[in-house]
Amino acid sequence: MAHVEVHRDDIELDAPTLVEGLPGVGLVGKLAADHLVDAFDMVHYGTARCEGLPEIAVYSEGDPDVRSPVRVYADTERDLLVLQSDAPVSPEAAESFAGCIVDWFRGNDVTPLFLSGMPSERDGTPSLYGIATGDGAGLLEEADVPAPTESGAITGPTGALVHEAQRVGLTSVGLVVEADPQFPDPEAAGALLDAGIAPLTGADVDTADLAEQAEEIRQTKAQLAQRMQGGGEESTSARPLGFQ
Repeated sequence: MAHVEVHRDDIELDAPTLVEGLPGVGLVGKLAADHLVDAFDMVHYGTARCEGLPEIAVYSEGDPDVRSPVRVYADTERDLLVLQSDAPVSPEAAESFAGCIVDWFRGNDVTPLFLSGMPSERDGTPSLYGIATGDGAGLLEEADVPAPTESGAITGPTGALVHEAQRVGLTSVGLVVEADPQFPDPEAAGALLDAGIAPLTGADVDTADLAEQAEEIRQTKAQLAQRMQGGGEESTSARPLGFQ
């Protein structure tokens, strides 16, 4: 049965906010989510056991313990959750995955922040805007996150998540940032954290090292980014619709 398996019953959260970090354009969501997990030393709280997720074993350098590819991390001090993913969600699994995760959000009073990159050959600081479901527009206004400057659509697994949140009336926020369409974009991930996630959650985090380690990040994440480029609907992306 599809569900989120919680490993830490000793952790108590009060209407937490969750930051979603599925891979996508510029890997902006994944980079931002991974940065939060590391910066706040978040604990492994749960594992997604949703139908269609890749059945692979994930491990890290210097750590022999095997993990599932899609996990939830928690920080009780900030009432913060992070959905961390080490593998893309297939188009065939996106609908069932979205239903599984959003159902868990509803049952646990979770307000999700969905993250997506808008392919852009920008010059300067990445621009960012927010979209909303349920009562999320009020959260965006309070955090002074601007509204979209053009019509568009979010595709891929994150698009499925936003669609499901809207369908069931769940309050959520989507953050869309300009991002490099070809390579991992730490600067865009930093913009998400500084201009979107921090004001919405109150979880301020130093993003200076994201910029300082940009080249290293690009090299270590390049293989995943290449997979996402050719991944079609596996790759979360925000794209303009071409009309107003």
